[in-house]
Amino acid sequence: MIKEKVFFIESNNSEDDPSRCEKLKSLIQKQGLFDYIGKNELVAVKSHVGEGKKSGFVRPVFLKMMGDIIKDKKGEPFLTETSTLYMGNRSNAVRHSMHSIGQGFGAENIGYPFIPADGLFGDEEMEVKIPGKIYKSVNLAALIVKANSLIMVSHFTGHLVSGFGAALKNMGMGCASRKGKMIQHSTMKPAIIEKKCTMCNMCVEWCPEAAITMEEKAALIDPKKCIGCGQCLAVCQFGAVKFNWGTGSEDLQKKIVEHAWGVDIAKKGKVVYINFLTRMSKDCDCMDEYVNIADDIGILASFDPVAIDAASIDLFEKYSGKKLSEVAFDLPYRHQIDYAREIGFGNAEYEIVKV
Repeated sequence: MIKEKVFFIESNNSEDDPSRCEKLKSLIQKQGLFDYIGKNELVAVKSHVGEGKKSGFVRPVFLKMMGDIIKDKKGEPFLTETSTLYMGNRSNAVRHSMHSIGQGFGAENIGYPFIPADGLFGDEEMEVKIPGKIYKSVNLAALIVKANSLIMVSHFTGHLVSGFGAALKNMGMGCASRKGKMIQHSTMKPAIIEKKCTMCNMCVEWCPEAAITMEEKAALIDPKKCIGCGQCLAVCQFGAVKFNWGTGSEDLQKKIVEHAWGVDIAKKGKVVYINFLTRMSKDCDCMDEYVNIADDIGILASFDPVAIDAASIDLFEKYSGKKLSEVAFDLPYRHQIDYAREIGFGNAEYEIVKV
């Protein structure tokens, strides 16, 4: 099998963002990574603005540089993301847009607007047919499908449900509509550990589906209403919420991969993938807390999302000297790559091209 090229810009903790940005700019221009962008095309730059300022999200300086290159090619960029299922800074388009400004992604900083891909309430979607084992079609955010071109900018992190988050997670969950997200999360359902519940009511207040009620001794989750989004786990400060991680994680990863396949099919030949292995954290950027798990490694770029994620995991373990499960979450984190290989999506065989 022909190996996919994965370009690698090596970096370390002592290098600042402006220096890294210049190197990435040089790579994009010399390798023609944005050459698929045509005149007057509307170009979606999909990234993550972070839940809080501490998290390791890709900083605005990189998005500005990418936008400038797009505009040099006479394209029209817009930064985009989708709404979250859980309540928070990014649960609808208004909150999300205002939060992006607070995080430094306003048009005055990056030179182009933030436009949520899934509409005001996260329900503006388009169905994309895929040859999957689980799905024959997936529900994606409308503007991801409608945009003429796409640049997928992902931050490599650990993840409490999928083991790790990078391009595939950014595509599969991050580009899905609210319906698509709910379908993916429906595999895993939480439960309350009664003896740990303090009846503080936080989980009741934050549940997006009103699936939790406060009973006589503890909170109670209705499995019929629960969508498995994990919001109760995020807000509980007493460890009273439990998930069956071992069973649900592999199922969720399969669903993520098939939704990611939908994005790749919808944008075939009109997308490039860029992964940042910097400020790597135990949790994804949806969490406000930041727990660093390794020194900075660098930036990767490829036209294949499976290859770039496979390379990201391998480089992380090579440079850190540890398995991801040892420093993040004890989950079968390579299952995303294995399942993509199983269904014939992308190419997990790659060749590192050091820049």
